[in-house]
Amino acid sequence: MDIGAIFGTILWPIKWVVELILVAFHQLFTVMGLDPAAGITWVLSIVGLTVVVRAALIPVFVRQIKNQRRMLEVAPQLKKIQDKYKGKKDQFSREAMSRETMELYKKTGTNPLSSCLPLLLQMPVFFSLFQVLNGAQSGHAGVGPLNETLAVQFGNAELFGIAPLHQSFSGALNAHPPQVAVMVIAAVMVVLMTASQFITQLQIVSKNMSPETKASPQFKQQRILLYLLPFVFLFSGFAFPLGVMFYWLTSNIWTMVQQFVVIRNMPTPGSEAAKAREARLAKKGKLVNDEGVVVLSIDEQPQKPVTTQRVQPVGKNRAKKQAGGKK
Repeated sequence: MDIGAIFGTILWPIKWVVELILVAFHQLFTVMGLDPAAGITWVLSIVGLTVVVRAALIPVFVRQIKNQRRMLEVAPQLKKIQDKYKGKKDQFSREAMSRETMELYKKTGTNPLSSCLPLLLQMPVFFSLFQVLNGAQSGHAGVGPLNETLAVQFGNAELFGIAPLHQSFSGALNAHPPQVAVMVIAAVMVVLMTASQFITQLQIVSKNMSPETKASPQFKQQRILLYLLPFVFLFSGFAFPLGVMFYWLTSNIWTMVQQFVVIRNMPTPGSEAAKAREARLAKKGKLVNDEGVVVLSIDEQPQKPVTTQRVQPVGKNRAKKQAGGKK
């Protein structure tokens, strides 16, 4: 059995679920009055598929946030281990450092790879949609609810009546004659995907990291990835069909908005986002310190009442005596 067959067998149940969700949304939009063969109907179905997948991954994302918090808590201990073996390049020291690091992760229940988990869980869906599109291009029925009629509709669907959803930038470039409309739409989508990916990472690096994290070697690596990964997506995106790119773009936008909400409401302690949140809560009188006391902003601190000394009434005789005394 070749690798392609093994890969197909592994993806079979995921492809079945992908087709089920895709066809369900297609029928919904068809009932709403959209043309079942139109490209926009299938694009909206892909967007619906993306929303369902990302909503299902919310518990994984919450676990990712909690793990990131624990990683911040163990950062000082991790730095001590790194400082302990700093400059030691022999194999014994490297093995000891790796062993102590893994023991620390196990003891604290942290996992440095958890930040990649949502992306890794999406990859099977991504590749399944890719295969569904490739099969639909030839009018082949899927493994599940995507029958031959729907497969033909999906394979022939065109966005704006000019850009087939199964076509990619590279495929449009090599067509005779080249499909300029597909190339333009694909190029715009690649730019949007790259920009959304960059903004998402920039939010984390610039606003949601504590000073201790920014001083660590991992921060330097993450900052390099901030500028490197968009270029990877930029070049790889030209090989994907438009239909798959709509899934990717929608997923990126979801991640960007989700990250914005998390950074605003559950920022990393000590980060710029955390200070901004504390300032907002203090201004509204909702910030509570560790002692349970409500902290107000400077502008809203309770002002002490200005007291003025009451002037006692003076009689005429007393007033004359006081006037005579001042002479």
